[in-house]
Amino acid sequence: MRRQTAMTILTAAALLAVALVAPAQAQPLPSARADLAYSYASVVKRASPAVVNIYTSKAAPQQRRMLIPGMPMPGDRGQNSLGSGVLVKVDGLIVTNAHVVKGADEIKVVLADRREFEARLVAMDERYDLALLRIDGEGQRFPAMELRDSDSIEVGDIVLAIGNPFGLSQTVTSGIVSALARSAGGIGDASFFIQTDAAINPGNSGGALVSLDGRLIGINTAIYSQSGGSIGIGFAVPTNIVNRMISTGEQGGRIVRPWLGISMQPVTADLAQGLGLPRPAGLIVKDVFPGGPAARGGVRRGDVIVGLNDQPVDDAGGLRFRLATVSVGQTVPLKVIREGREATLRVPLAAPPEDPPRDRTTLDGRQPFGGATVANMSAAVAEEMGLADWRPGIVVMDVRPGSFAARFLRPGDMVVGVNGQDVRSVAELRQRATEGLANARIARGEMISTIQFR
Repeated sequence: MRRQTAMTILTAAALLAVALVAPAQAQPLPSARADLAYSYASVVKRASPAVVNIYTSKAAPQQRRMLIPGMPMPGDRGQNSLGSGVLVKVDGLIVTNAHVVKGADEIKVVLADRREFEARLVAMDERYDLALLRIDGEGQRFPAMELRDSDSIEVGDIVLAIGNPFGLSQTVTSGIVSALARSAGGIGDASFFIQTDAAINPGNSGGALVSLDGRLIGINTAIYSQSGGSIGIGFAVPTNIVNRMISTGEQGGRIVRPWLGISMQPVTADLAQGLGLPRPAGLIVKDVFPGGPAARGGVRRGDVIVGLNDQPVDDAGGLRFRLATVSVGQTVPLKVIREGREATLRVPLAAPPEDPPRDRTTLDGRQPFGGATVANMSAAVAEEMGLADWRPGIVVMDVRPGSFAARFLRPGDMVVGVNGQDVRSVAELRQRATEGLANARIARGEMISTIQFR
């Protein structure tokens, strides 16, 4: 009996020794979500090589100062910042945030394997806070991450955030999709972010939000925080916008949101009750521009828009996002409710027209509008400024900080009258300004205010 027990112990020890010296086998990629119950390592190994660290620098203006004769002139003091990016093509194309590289004189990219490259800016669109960079590997093929349709994800899906927080080099955090179609407090023009509780901190901007199949579903862009660190509320630009940025930016263009040719207003609870709608969602068509895309597609005044391109539309931000994901020239299905019944119309999308010509002008001199850049409003100008609705007239496009106009104007304001009379063009406003301004009527959203200058 003792001998049998000893043999059993020796056999077990031998098997243990073989297990200890046997070479480790590569862990296969998961075939189902259940395989990921205890580790995301296989997903990280697949996705992380495509996530890069981005370091930018720009020269600070040299300050004038008294110098001791014979002493050297002090050089410009550089300003440095860091962020993240994602390789999306094997030829070295990188997606990041516009705010990561804006104003940079030099951009350096560090890959996950520590190789370093100088990068050049290919395209940038601040409205969506996206930028494209390219690194030259002289024929090398870089690890690239595949993009996934961001409409395929759901609230509750597990996601990973990969980036360069606080300059700590590549870091991975996990969480879930907390919400979809979420506004991030006016950051950019997307207003349709993926919200996640995966930890995102300064330096994560431009990094990857990854689904459990190792594909990119968003570019981490912003956090809500009162301390500067993560509190579990982060926002990512969906890949459906990223994909449009790639296709247009590589060709030297910009994302142009197609024009429907309508004016609209959101459906409130009272309107929904009056129209017999099941819930307060969608947009009521107030006017249809003759000859515009919506008119050609059969849209009528009073229709309630509830979907575009087979995706629901609840508000103006949702419609702007859906339009930004499709191209000029496409014909898309527009779902409306008309007289209590649902109908699907085929609408040919067109580029927003610049009618009238914008006549962009910066007003200077010692007058109330000094420092304001104004233009004649048109569909094209409204699209550039990310305005969901607009009216003919004069729009404020920019205001110089510290100018007189900065005291009462902001970009997006409409100048609708001066000296008690309506104004309809930049030329008319310039003429009135030379005659002297006593007051002005300014429209900001639905509110119109009269400002007295003397």
